[in-house]
Amino acid sequence: MAEPPTDNETGKATDEDLAEAQRIVKASEFGARVPRWAWQRWLLVLVAVGWSLFQLYATYSGALSPQKLGAIHLAFGFALAFLAYPAKHGSTQRIPWYDWLLAIVGVATALYIVVNYYNLIAVQGGLPITRDVWMGSALLIALTLAASRIVGIALPIIAGIVVLYGITGPAGIIPLTPPDVIFLHNGYDWRQIIQQLYITTEGIWGTPIQVSASFVFLFVLFGALLDRAGAGQYFVDLAYSGLGTYRGGPAKAAVVASLLTGVVSGSSTANTVTTGTFTIPLMKRLGYPGVKAGATECAASTNGQLMPPIMGAAAFIMATFLNMPYSQLIIYAIVPALLSYLALLFTVHLEALKLNLAGMPRAELPPFWPTFIKGVHYLIPVAFLLYELMWVQLTPERSALNALFVLIALILVQEAWRGVRGNGASGLAAGLWKGGKAVFQGLEMGARNMTTIAIATAAAGIIVGMVTMTNLGYGLTQVIGVLSMGNIWLVLILAAVTSLILGIGLPTTANYIVMAALVAPVIANLAGDVGIVVPMVAIHLFVFYFGILADDTPPVGLAAYAASAISRADPVRTGVQAFAYDLRTAILPFMFFFNPALLLYEVENWYRGAWVIFTATVGILAFVAAVQGYLVTWMRWYERLLVLGCALLLIKPDLMTDVPGLALLALVFLYHRHRSIAGGGPSAPFGRGSYPAKSGAAGRLRNEEC
Repeated sequence: MAEPPTDNETGKATDEDLAEAQRIVKASEFGARVPRWAWQRWLLVLVAVGWSLFQLYATYSGALSPQKLGAIHLAFGFALAFLAYPAKHGSTQRIPWYDWLLAIVGVATALYIVVNYYNLIAVQGGLPITRDVWMGSALLIALTLAASRIVGIALPIIAGIVVLYGITGPAGIIPLTPPDVIFLHNGYDWRQIIQQLYITTEGIWGTPIQVSASFVFLFVLFGALLDRAGAGQYFVDLAYSGLGTYRGGPAKAAVVASLLTGVVSGSSTANTVTTGTFTIPLMKRLGYPGVKAGATECAASTNGQLMPPIMGAAAFIMATFLNMPYSQLIIYAIVPALLSYLALLFTVHLEALKLNLAGMPRAELPPFWPTFIKGVHYLIPVAFLLYELMWVQLTPERSALNALFVLIALILVQEAWRGVRGNGASGLAAGLWKGGKAVFQGLEMGARNMTTIAIATAAAGIIVGMVTMTNLGYGLTQVIGVLSMGNIWLVLILAAVTSLILGIGLPTTANYIVMAALVAPVIANLAGDVGIVVPMVAIHLFVFYFGILADDTPPVGLAAYAASAISRADPVRTGVQAFAYDLRTAILPFMFFFNPALLLYEVENWYRGAWVIFTATVGILAFVAAVQGYLVTWMRWYERLLVLGCALLLIKPDLMTDVPGLALLALVFLYHRHRSIAGGGPSAPFGRGSYPAKSGAAGRLRNEEC
């Protein structure tokens, strides 16, 4: 049946489509509540702007201890979590009394650490008194409710399970025995649990929330201000002007635009809507089915968090877990990220070939160089940030702070210049006012976007603290070792599936923290047991990649729902198709796990690195072709298996596997090239005869059947 129509004359989705997509983003990233009373709306705005200003001051002064900074950070997060995010079936137009109460409890229990910091550390020596236990218990309840409301029920359930594990054993609240068989510790009473999670820096106030409070906030704020300046639209226009005329041009533009806007947005869902508003209708206009148009944008947007220099909150936490400079992590991550996007470009190219789609007329696209020059100033703060990180090698928080000052100055100068050019000399004041307004809105947007991260990192700190306290990782190593029978491939597959399942209910940051605390040490231990030496950065990137892939995994992938709202296609089918496109990203973690040189890890010389990158590139492109079932023409089932075998041979660089893999792949390519020329057109898939690919509605239906 025919696709529901969009406004193909302008290439834009209908107002209803965009409104639904924006609603999904707002509910998940910004808070769905818009109070009817003006004073409540302004209260939310002032809390958000106040949070951003506090973070700027705290970083500039450097006067607060990490625990105090984390506590104030979480206090702001509590305020926005309960006031801006309604409970399920709760009101979106008013703030009910119980949300006021929960906000007060959350803020008070977090600030209690700040007010009583000296007594807790110096006087009590970190040992909680009865009042501390009550305050800590109240904070855990408030944090559980906030996480359930914003992040979903999965994270509180996992946290509850590990806390339950901690209170079991002969000496715990639940005296279960024998500990040497079922439990690996003697159990802890509630006072000890509160001490670990609430008083020390090994629980809620541990590494995750410290990283969130110290520099993740600044990078999120940087992206929000860059978006308010207009960089997001500039990146979309630039990608269109450069790639729109190529075969399947809008899809290729979507990939590059999502890569670029990943710098602006650390959210897969927001990235999907930002670029998908333009890319999805244009893809449908050229003949892409709605499902594939939405899936292309979804797959491109979810990978935005892989691309340095700003890889999302989880990457900053990873650098801290690994005790590694973030600038070094960028170097390790750059090659796999580029391979992921190159493979996606190849995917959409093959889709365009299968659907026989052309590019857009040059007359309908903006000219490249004028478009590039028009917004080239947006690259200044990004370049300055990279300079501070990579060349000067300042800390991430200081680099981000300096780049923020440059960005704010750029916004003011940009709007002042526009005011002067548009309204004469009298327009300067109006331009500065508009620039100040844009900065104010960026400060609000940055804080709103941080609410989910602050609550998620605090809740994940419960899991990290209990794992440290109970040595849970040792037990998991034993269990997974038995299940996998010592086979490292089974261990990795179990880890990947676990991460994908967790990702159904957890955002990327929380997913990574849980996997880094529970599974990454298990992988490292079992790899060592079978004699495989793998750097920890490869293991952490492994679980990080699969956590990101969960963003478009049905049935809960919000990015897929946002894309389907614009494409007007079924969200589950869109998610399934996006995951099929993302299989090329799923193979990458296995590649750099068995071949850390792909991360440029301990590469001795340039030609060794060049060979590793070359074989990896050929291998992942072959993998894409096998998944798509198309090389130069349609491939039969046994040809797909052959190409897939070539791809697997190229995963680990070794002359004994590389040479046969490359030679066999070259033979398959030449055979397909000959078959295409001899047949005068592409062959039908799986050997079911030949037919020319078609464009338009009939072509869409015919190709969807295939």
